[in-house]
Amino acid sequence: MLDLRYVVDHLEAVEAGLRKRHKDPAELGFDRLKELADARRQAIRANESLRQEQNAASAQFPKLPKGSPEQNELRERARRLGDEAKVFEAKKDEAEAAIEDILLRVPNLPDDDVPEGGDETANVVVSTWGERPAFDFKPRDHHDLGESLGILDFERGAKLSGARFTVLWGAGAAMERALVSFMLDLHVHAHGYTEAYPPFLVKGDALRGTGQLPKFEADLFKIAATGERSYDLYLIPTAEVPVTNLHGGEILDGATLPRKYTAYTPCFRAEAGTYGKDTRGLIRQHQFDKVEVVRLERPEDSAAAHEALTGEAEAVLRALGLHYRKVLLCAGDMGAAARKTYDLEVWLPGQGAYREISSCSNFGDYQARRAGLKYRPAGDAKAKPRLLHTLNGSGLAVGRTLVAILEQYQQADGSVAVPAALRPYLRGLERVTKR
Repeated sequence: MLDLRYVVDHLEAVEAGLRKRHKDPAELGFDRLKELADARRQAIRANESLRQEQNAASAQFPKLPKGSPEQNELRERARRLGDEAKVFEAKKDEAEAAIEDILLRVPNLPDDDVPEGGDETANVVVSTWGERPAFDFKPRDHHDLGESLGILDFERGAKLSGARFTVLWGAGAAMERALVSFMLDLHVHAHGYTEAYPPFLVKGDALRGTGQLPKFEADLFKIAATGERSYDLYLIPTAEVPVTNLHGGEILDGATLPRKYTAYTPCFRAEAGTYGKDTRGLIRQHQFDKVEVVRLERPEDSAAAHEALTGEAEAVLRALGLHYRKVLLCAGDMGAAARKTYDLEVWLPGQGAYREISSCSNFGDYQARRAGLKYRPAGDAKAKPRLLHTLNGSGLAVGRTLVAILEQYQQADGSVAVPAALRPYLRGLERVTKR
C-alpha cells in the first residue's frame, strides 16, 4: 500500500507512475483522494479543538460550587463539546476507511529503470544463458512425453478433481520430490536461507498483507466457515503469503537483518480469467508445487538484494543445465505489488517458446506497510521503527521445472535423460524410460 502522505504531497508524480503502468488514476479513485485527505485533516483538527475545549471546561468544573447553575451549565457545555467531537471523530474514521479502500486497490509505483509498457511486448530481455538444445528429431511437448512414459496422468487427475489437476506416477512423482529437495538444499546450503514450513491455509489478513486481497479474490480458493465453524481461511496461492507475513506486526532488530527464508509449499490458484489458456499439460494448474525465497531487507539494501535473489534463482536453472533468459518486465506487465520484477523464462522446445519459470520482485515498502513489517536500526533502542522492504521469487516453480527437463532433456527414443545435479536425489537414476 502506498503512503497516503506521500501520495497527497506528490500527486502528479504518483499519477505519472500509474500511467506508466497503463492505469487510469481516475478509475482507481484518485480524483477523490485529495478531497478525502483534506476532509480527514479537517475532522482531526476539529476533533482536537473540541476535545481541548471540553478538557478545559472539565478542569473548571470542580472550582464551581457543587450543584450551582454555573456548574450545571458547564457540565452541559462539556457534554455538547464531547458530542460534537464524536461527530468529527466519526467523519475522520469514515474518511480513513474510504482512503484505505482506495489505497488497497492502487498498485505499487514502478522503479525509474522499469520500462514503460502495457503488456509483455514491452518487456526487455536482459541476458540469456546456455544454448538452445538441438535435436535431430522433432521435439515433443511434455504432455505427450509424460503420457507416453507413463509418468503424467491428466485423465485420472481430472477424474479426481476436474480440469487442471494431474497425477504424477513413478519417476514423475520422484522427480517432483527430488526437485523440491534439490532446490531447498541449494538455497539453504549455498545461499544461506533459513528453511520454513508454513501453513497452507491462511487468514484474509495475510493475503491483504502481500496484496492478493482485496483485488484478486477471484483467483483464490476459499474455505468458508459453515455450521459451528468460526473461521474463513484461504488456500495459499504461493508461499510468499505465509512467509512474508511471519513477522507481520513485529518490530525486528536491525542487527538481525536481512532475514532470508525459503519454503516449499503446494500452491492453489483458481486461475480466474484464464479459461482456454494453457489447458494442456502442467503449465497452468489449480494445484502446483513451488519453492519460494523471501527476503526482508533494509531499504538501502533492497536493490542489491533483488539482484542477488534473482541470481540465486538463476543458479538453480544453471545447476540443472536448463537454457533460459532473464527478462525485465515493463511497468504494465508487473504484478500489482511489485516495483521491479525480473522473470526467468525457460526454453520449451516442444512448444517452441520461452515460458516463465520464476518471477523475482522487489516490493519496496508496499507490502510492509500493509503487513506492519518494521525494524529498529541496530544499536539505537530509541530510534523510530522503519518499514522494511520485502522481496520474493520462485526458486523455482517445481512443475514447470519438470516440464523444462522433460522437453530439454528428451531423447530420440522417447526417454528423458536426468540432469546430473538431480541424480543423487533419485538414487543415481540417469534416464526416465517407459513404465
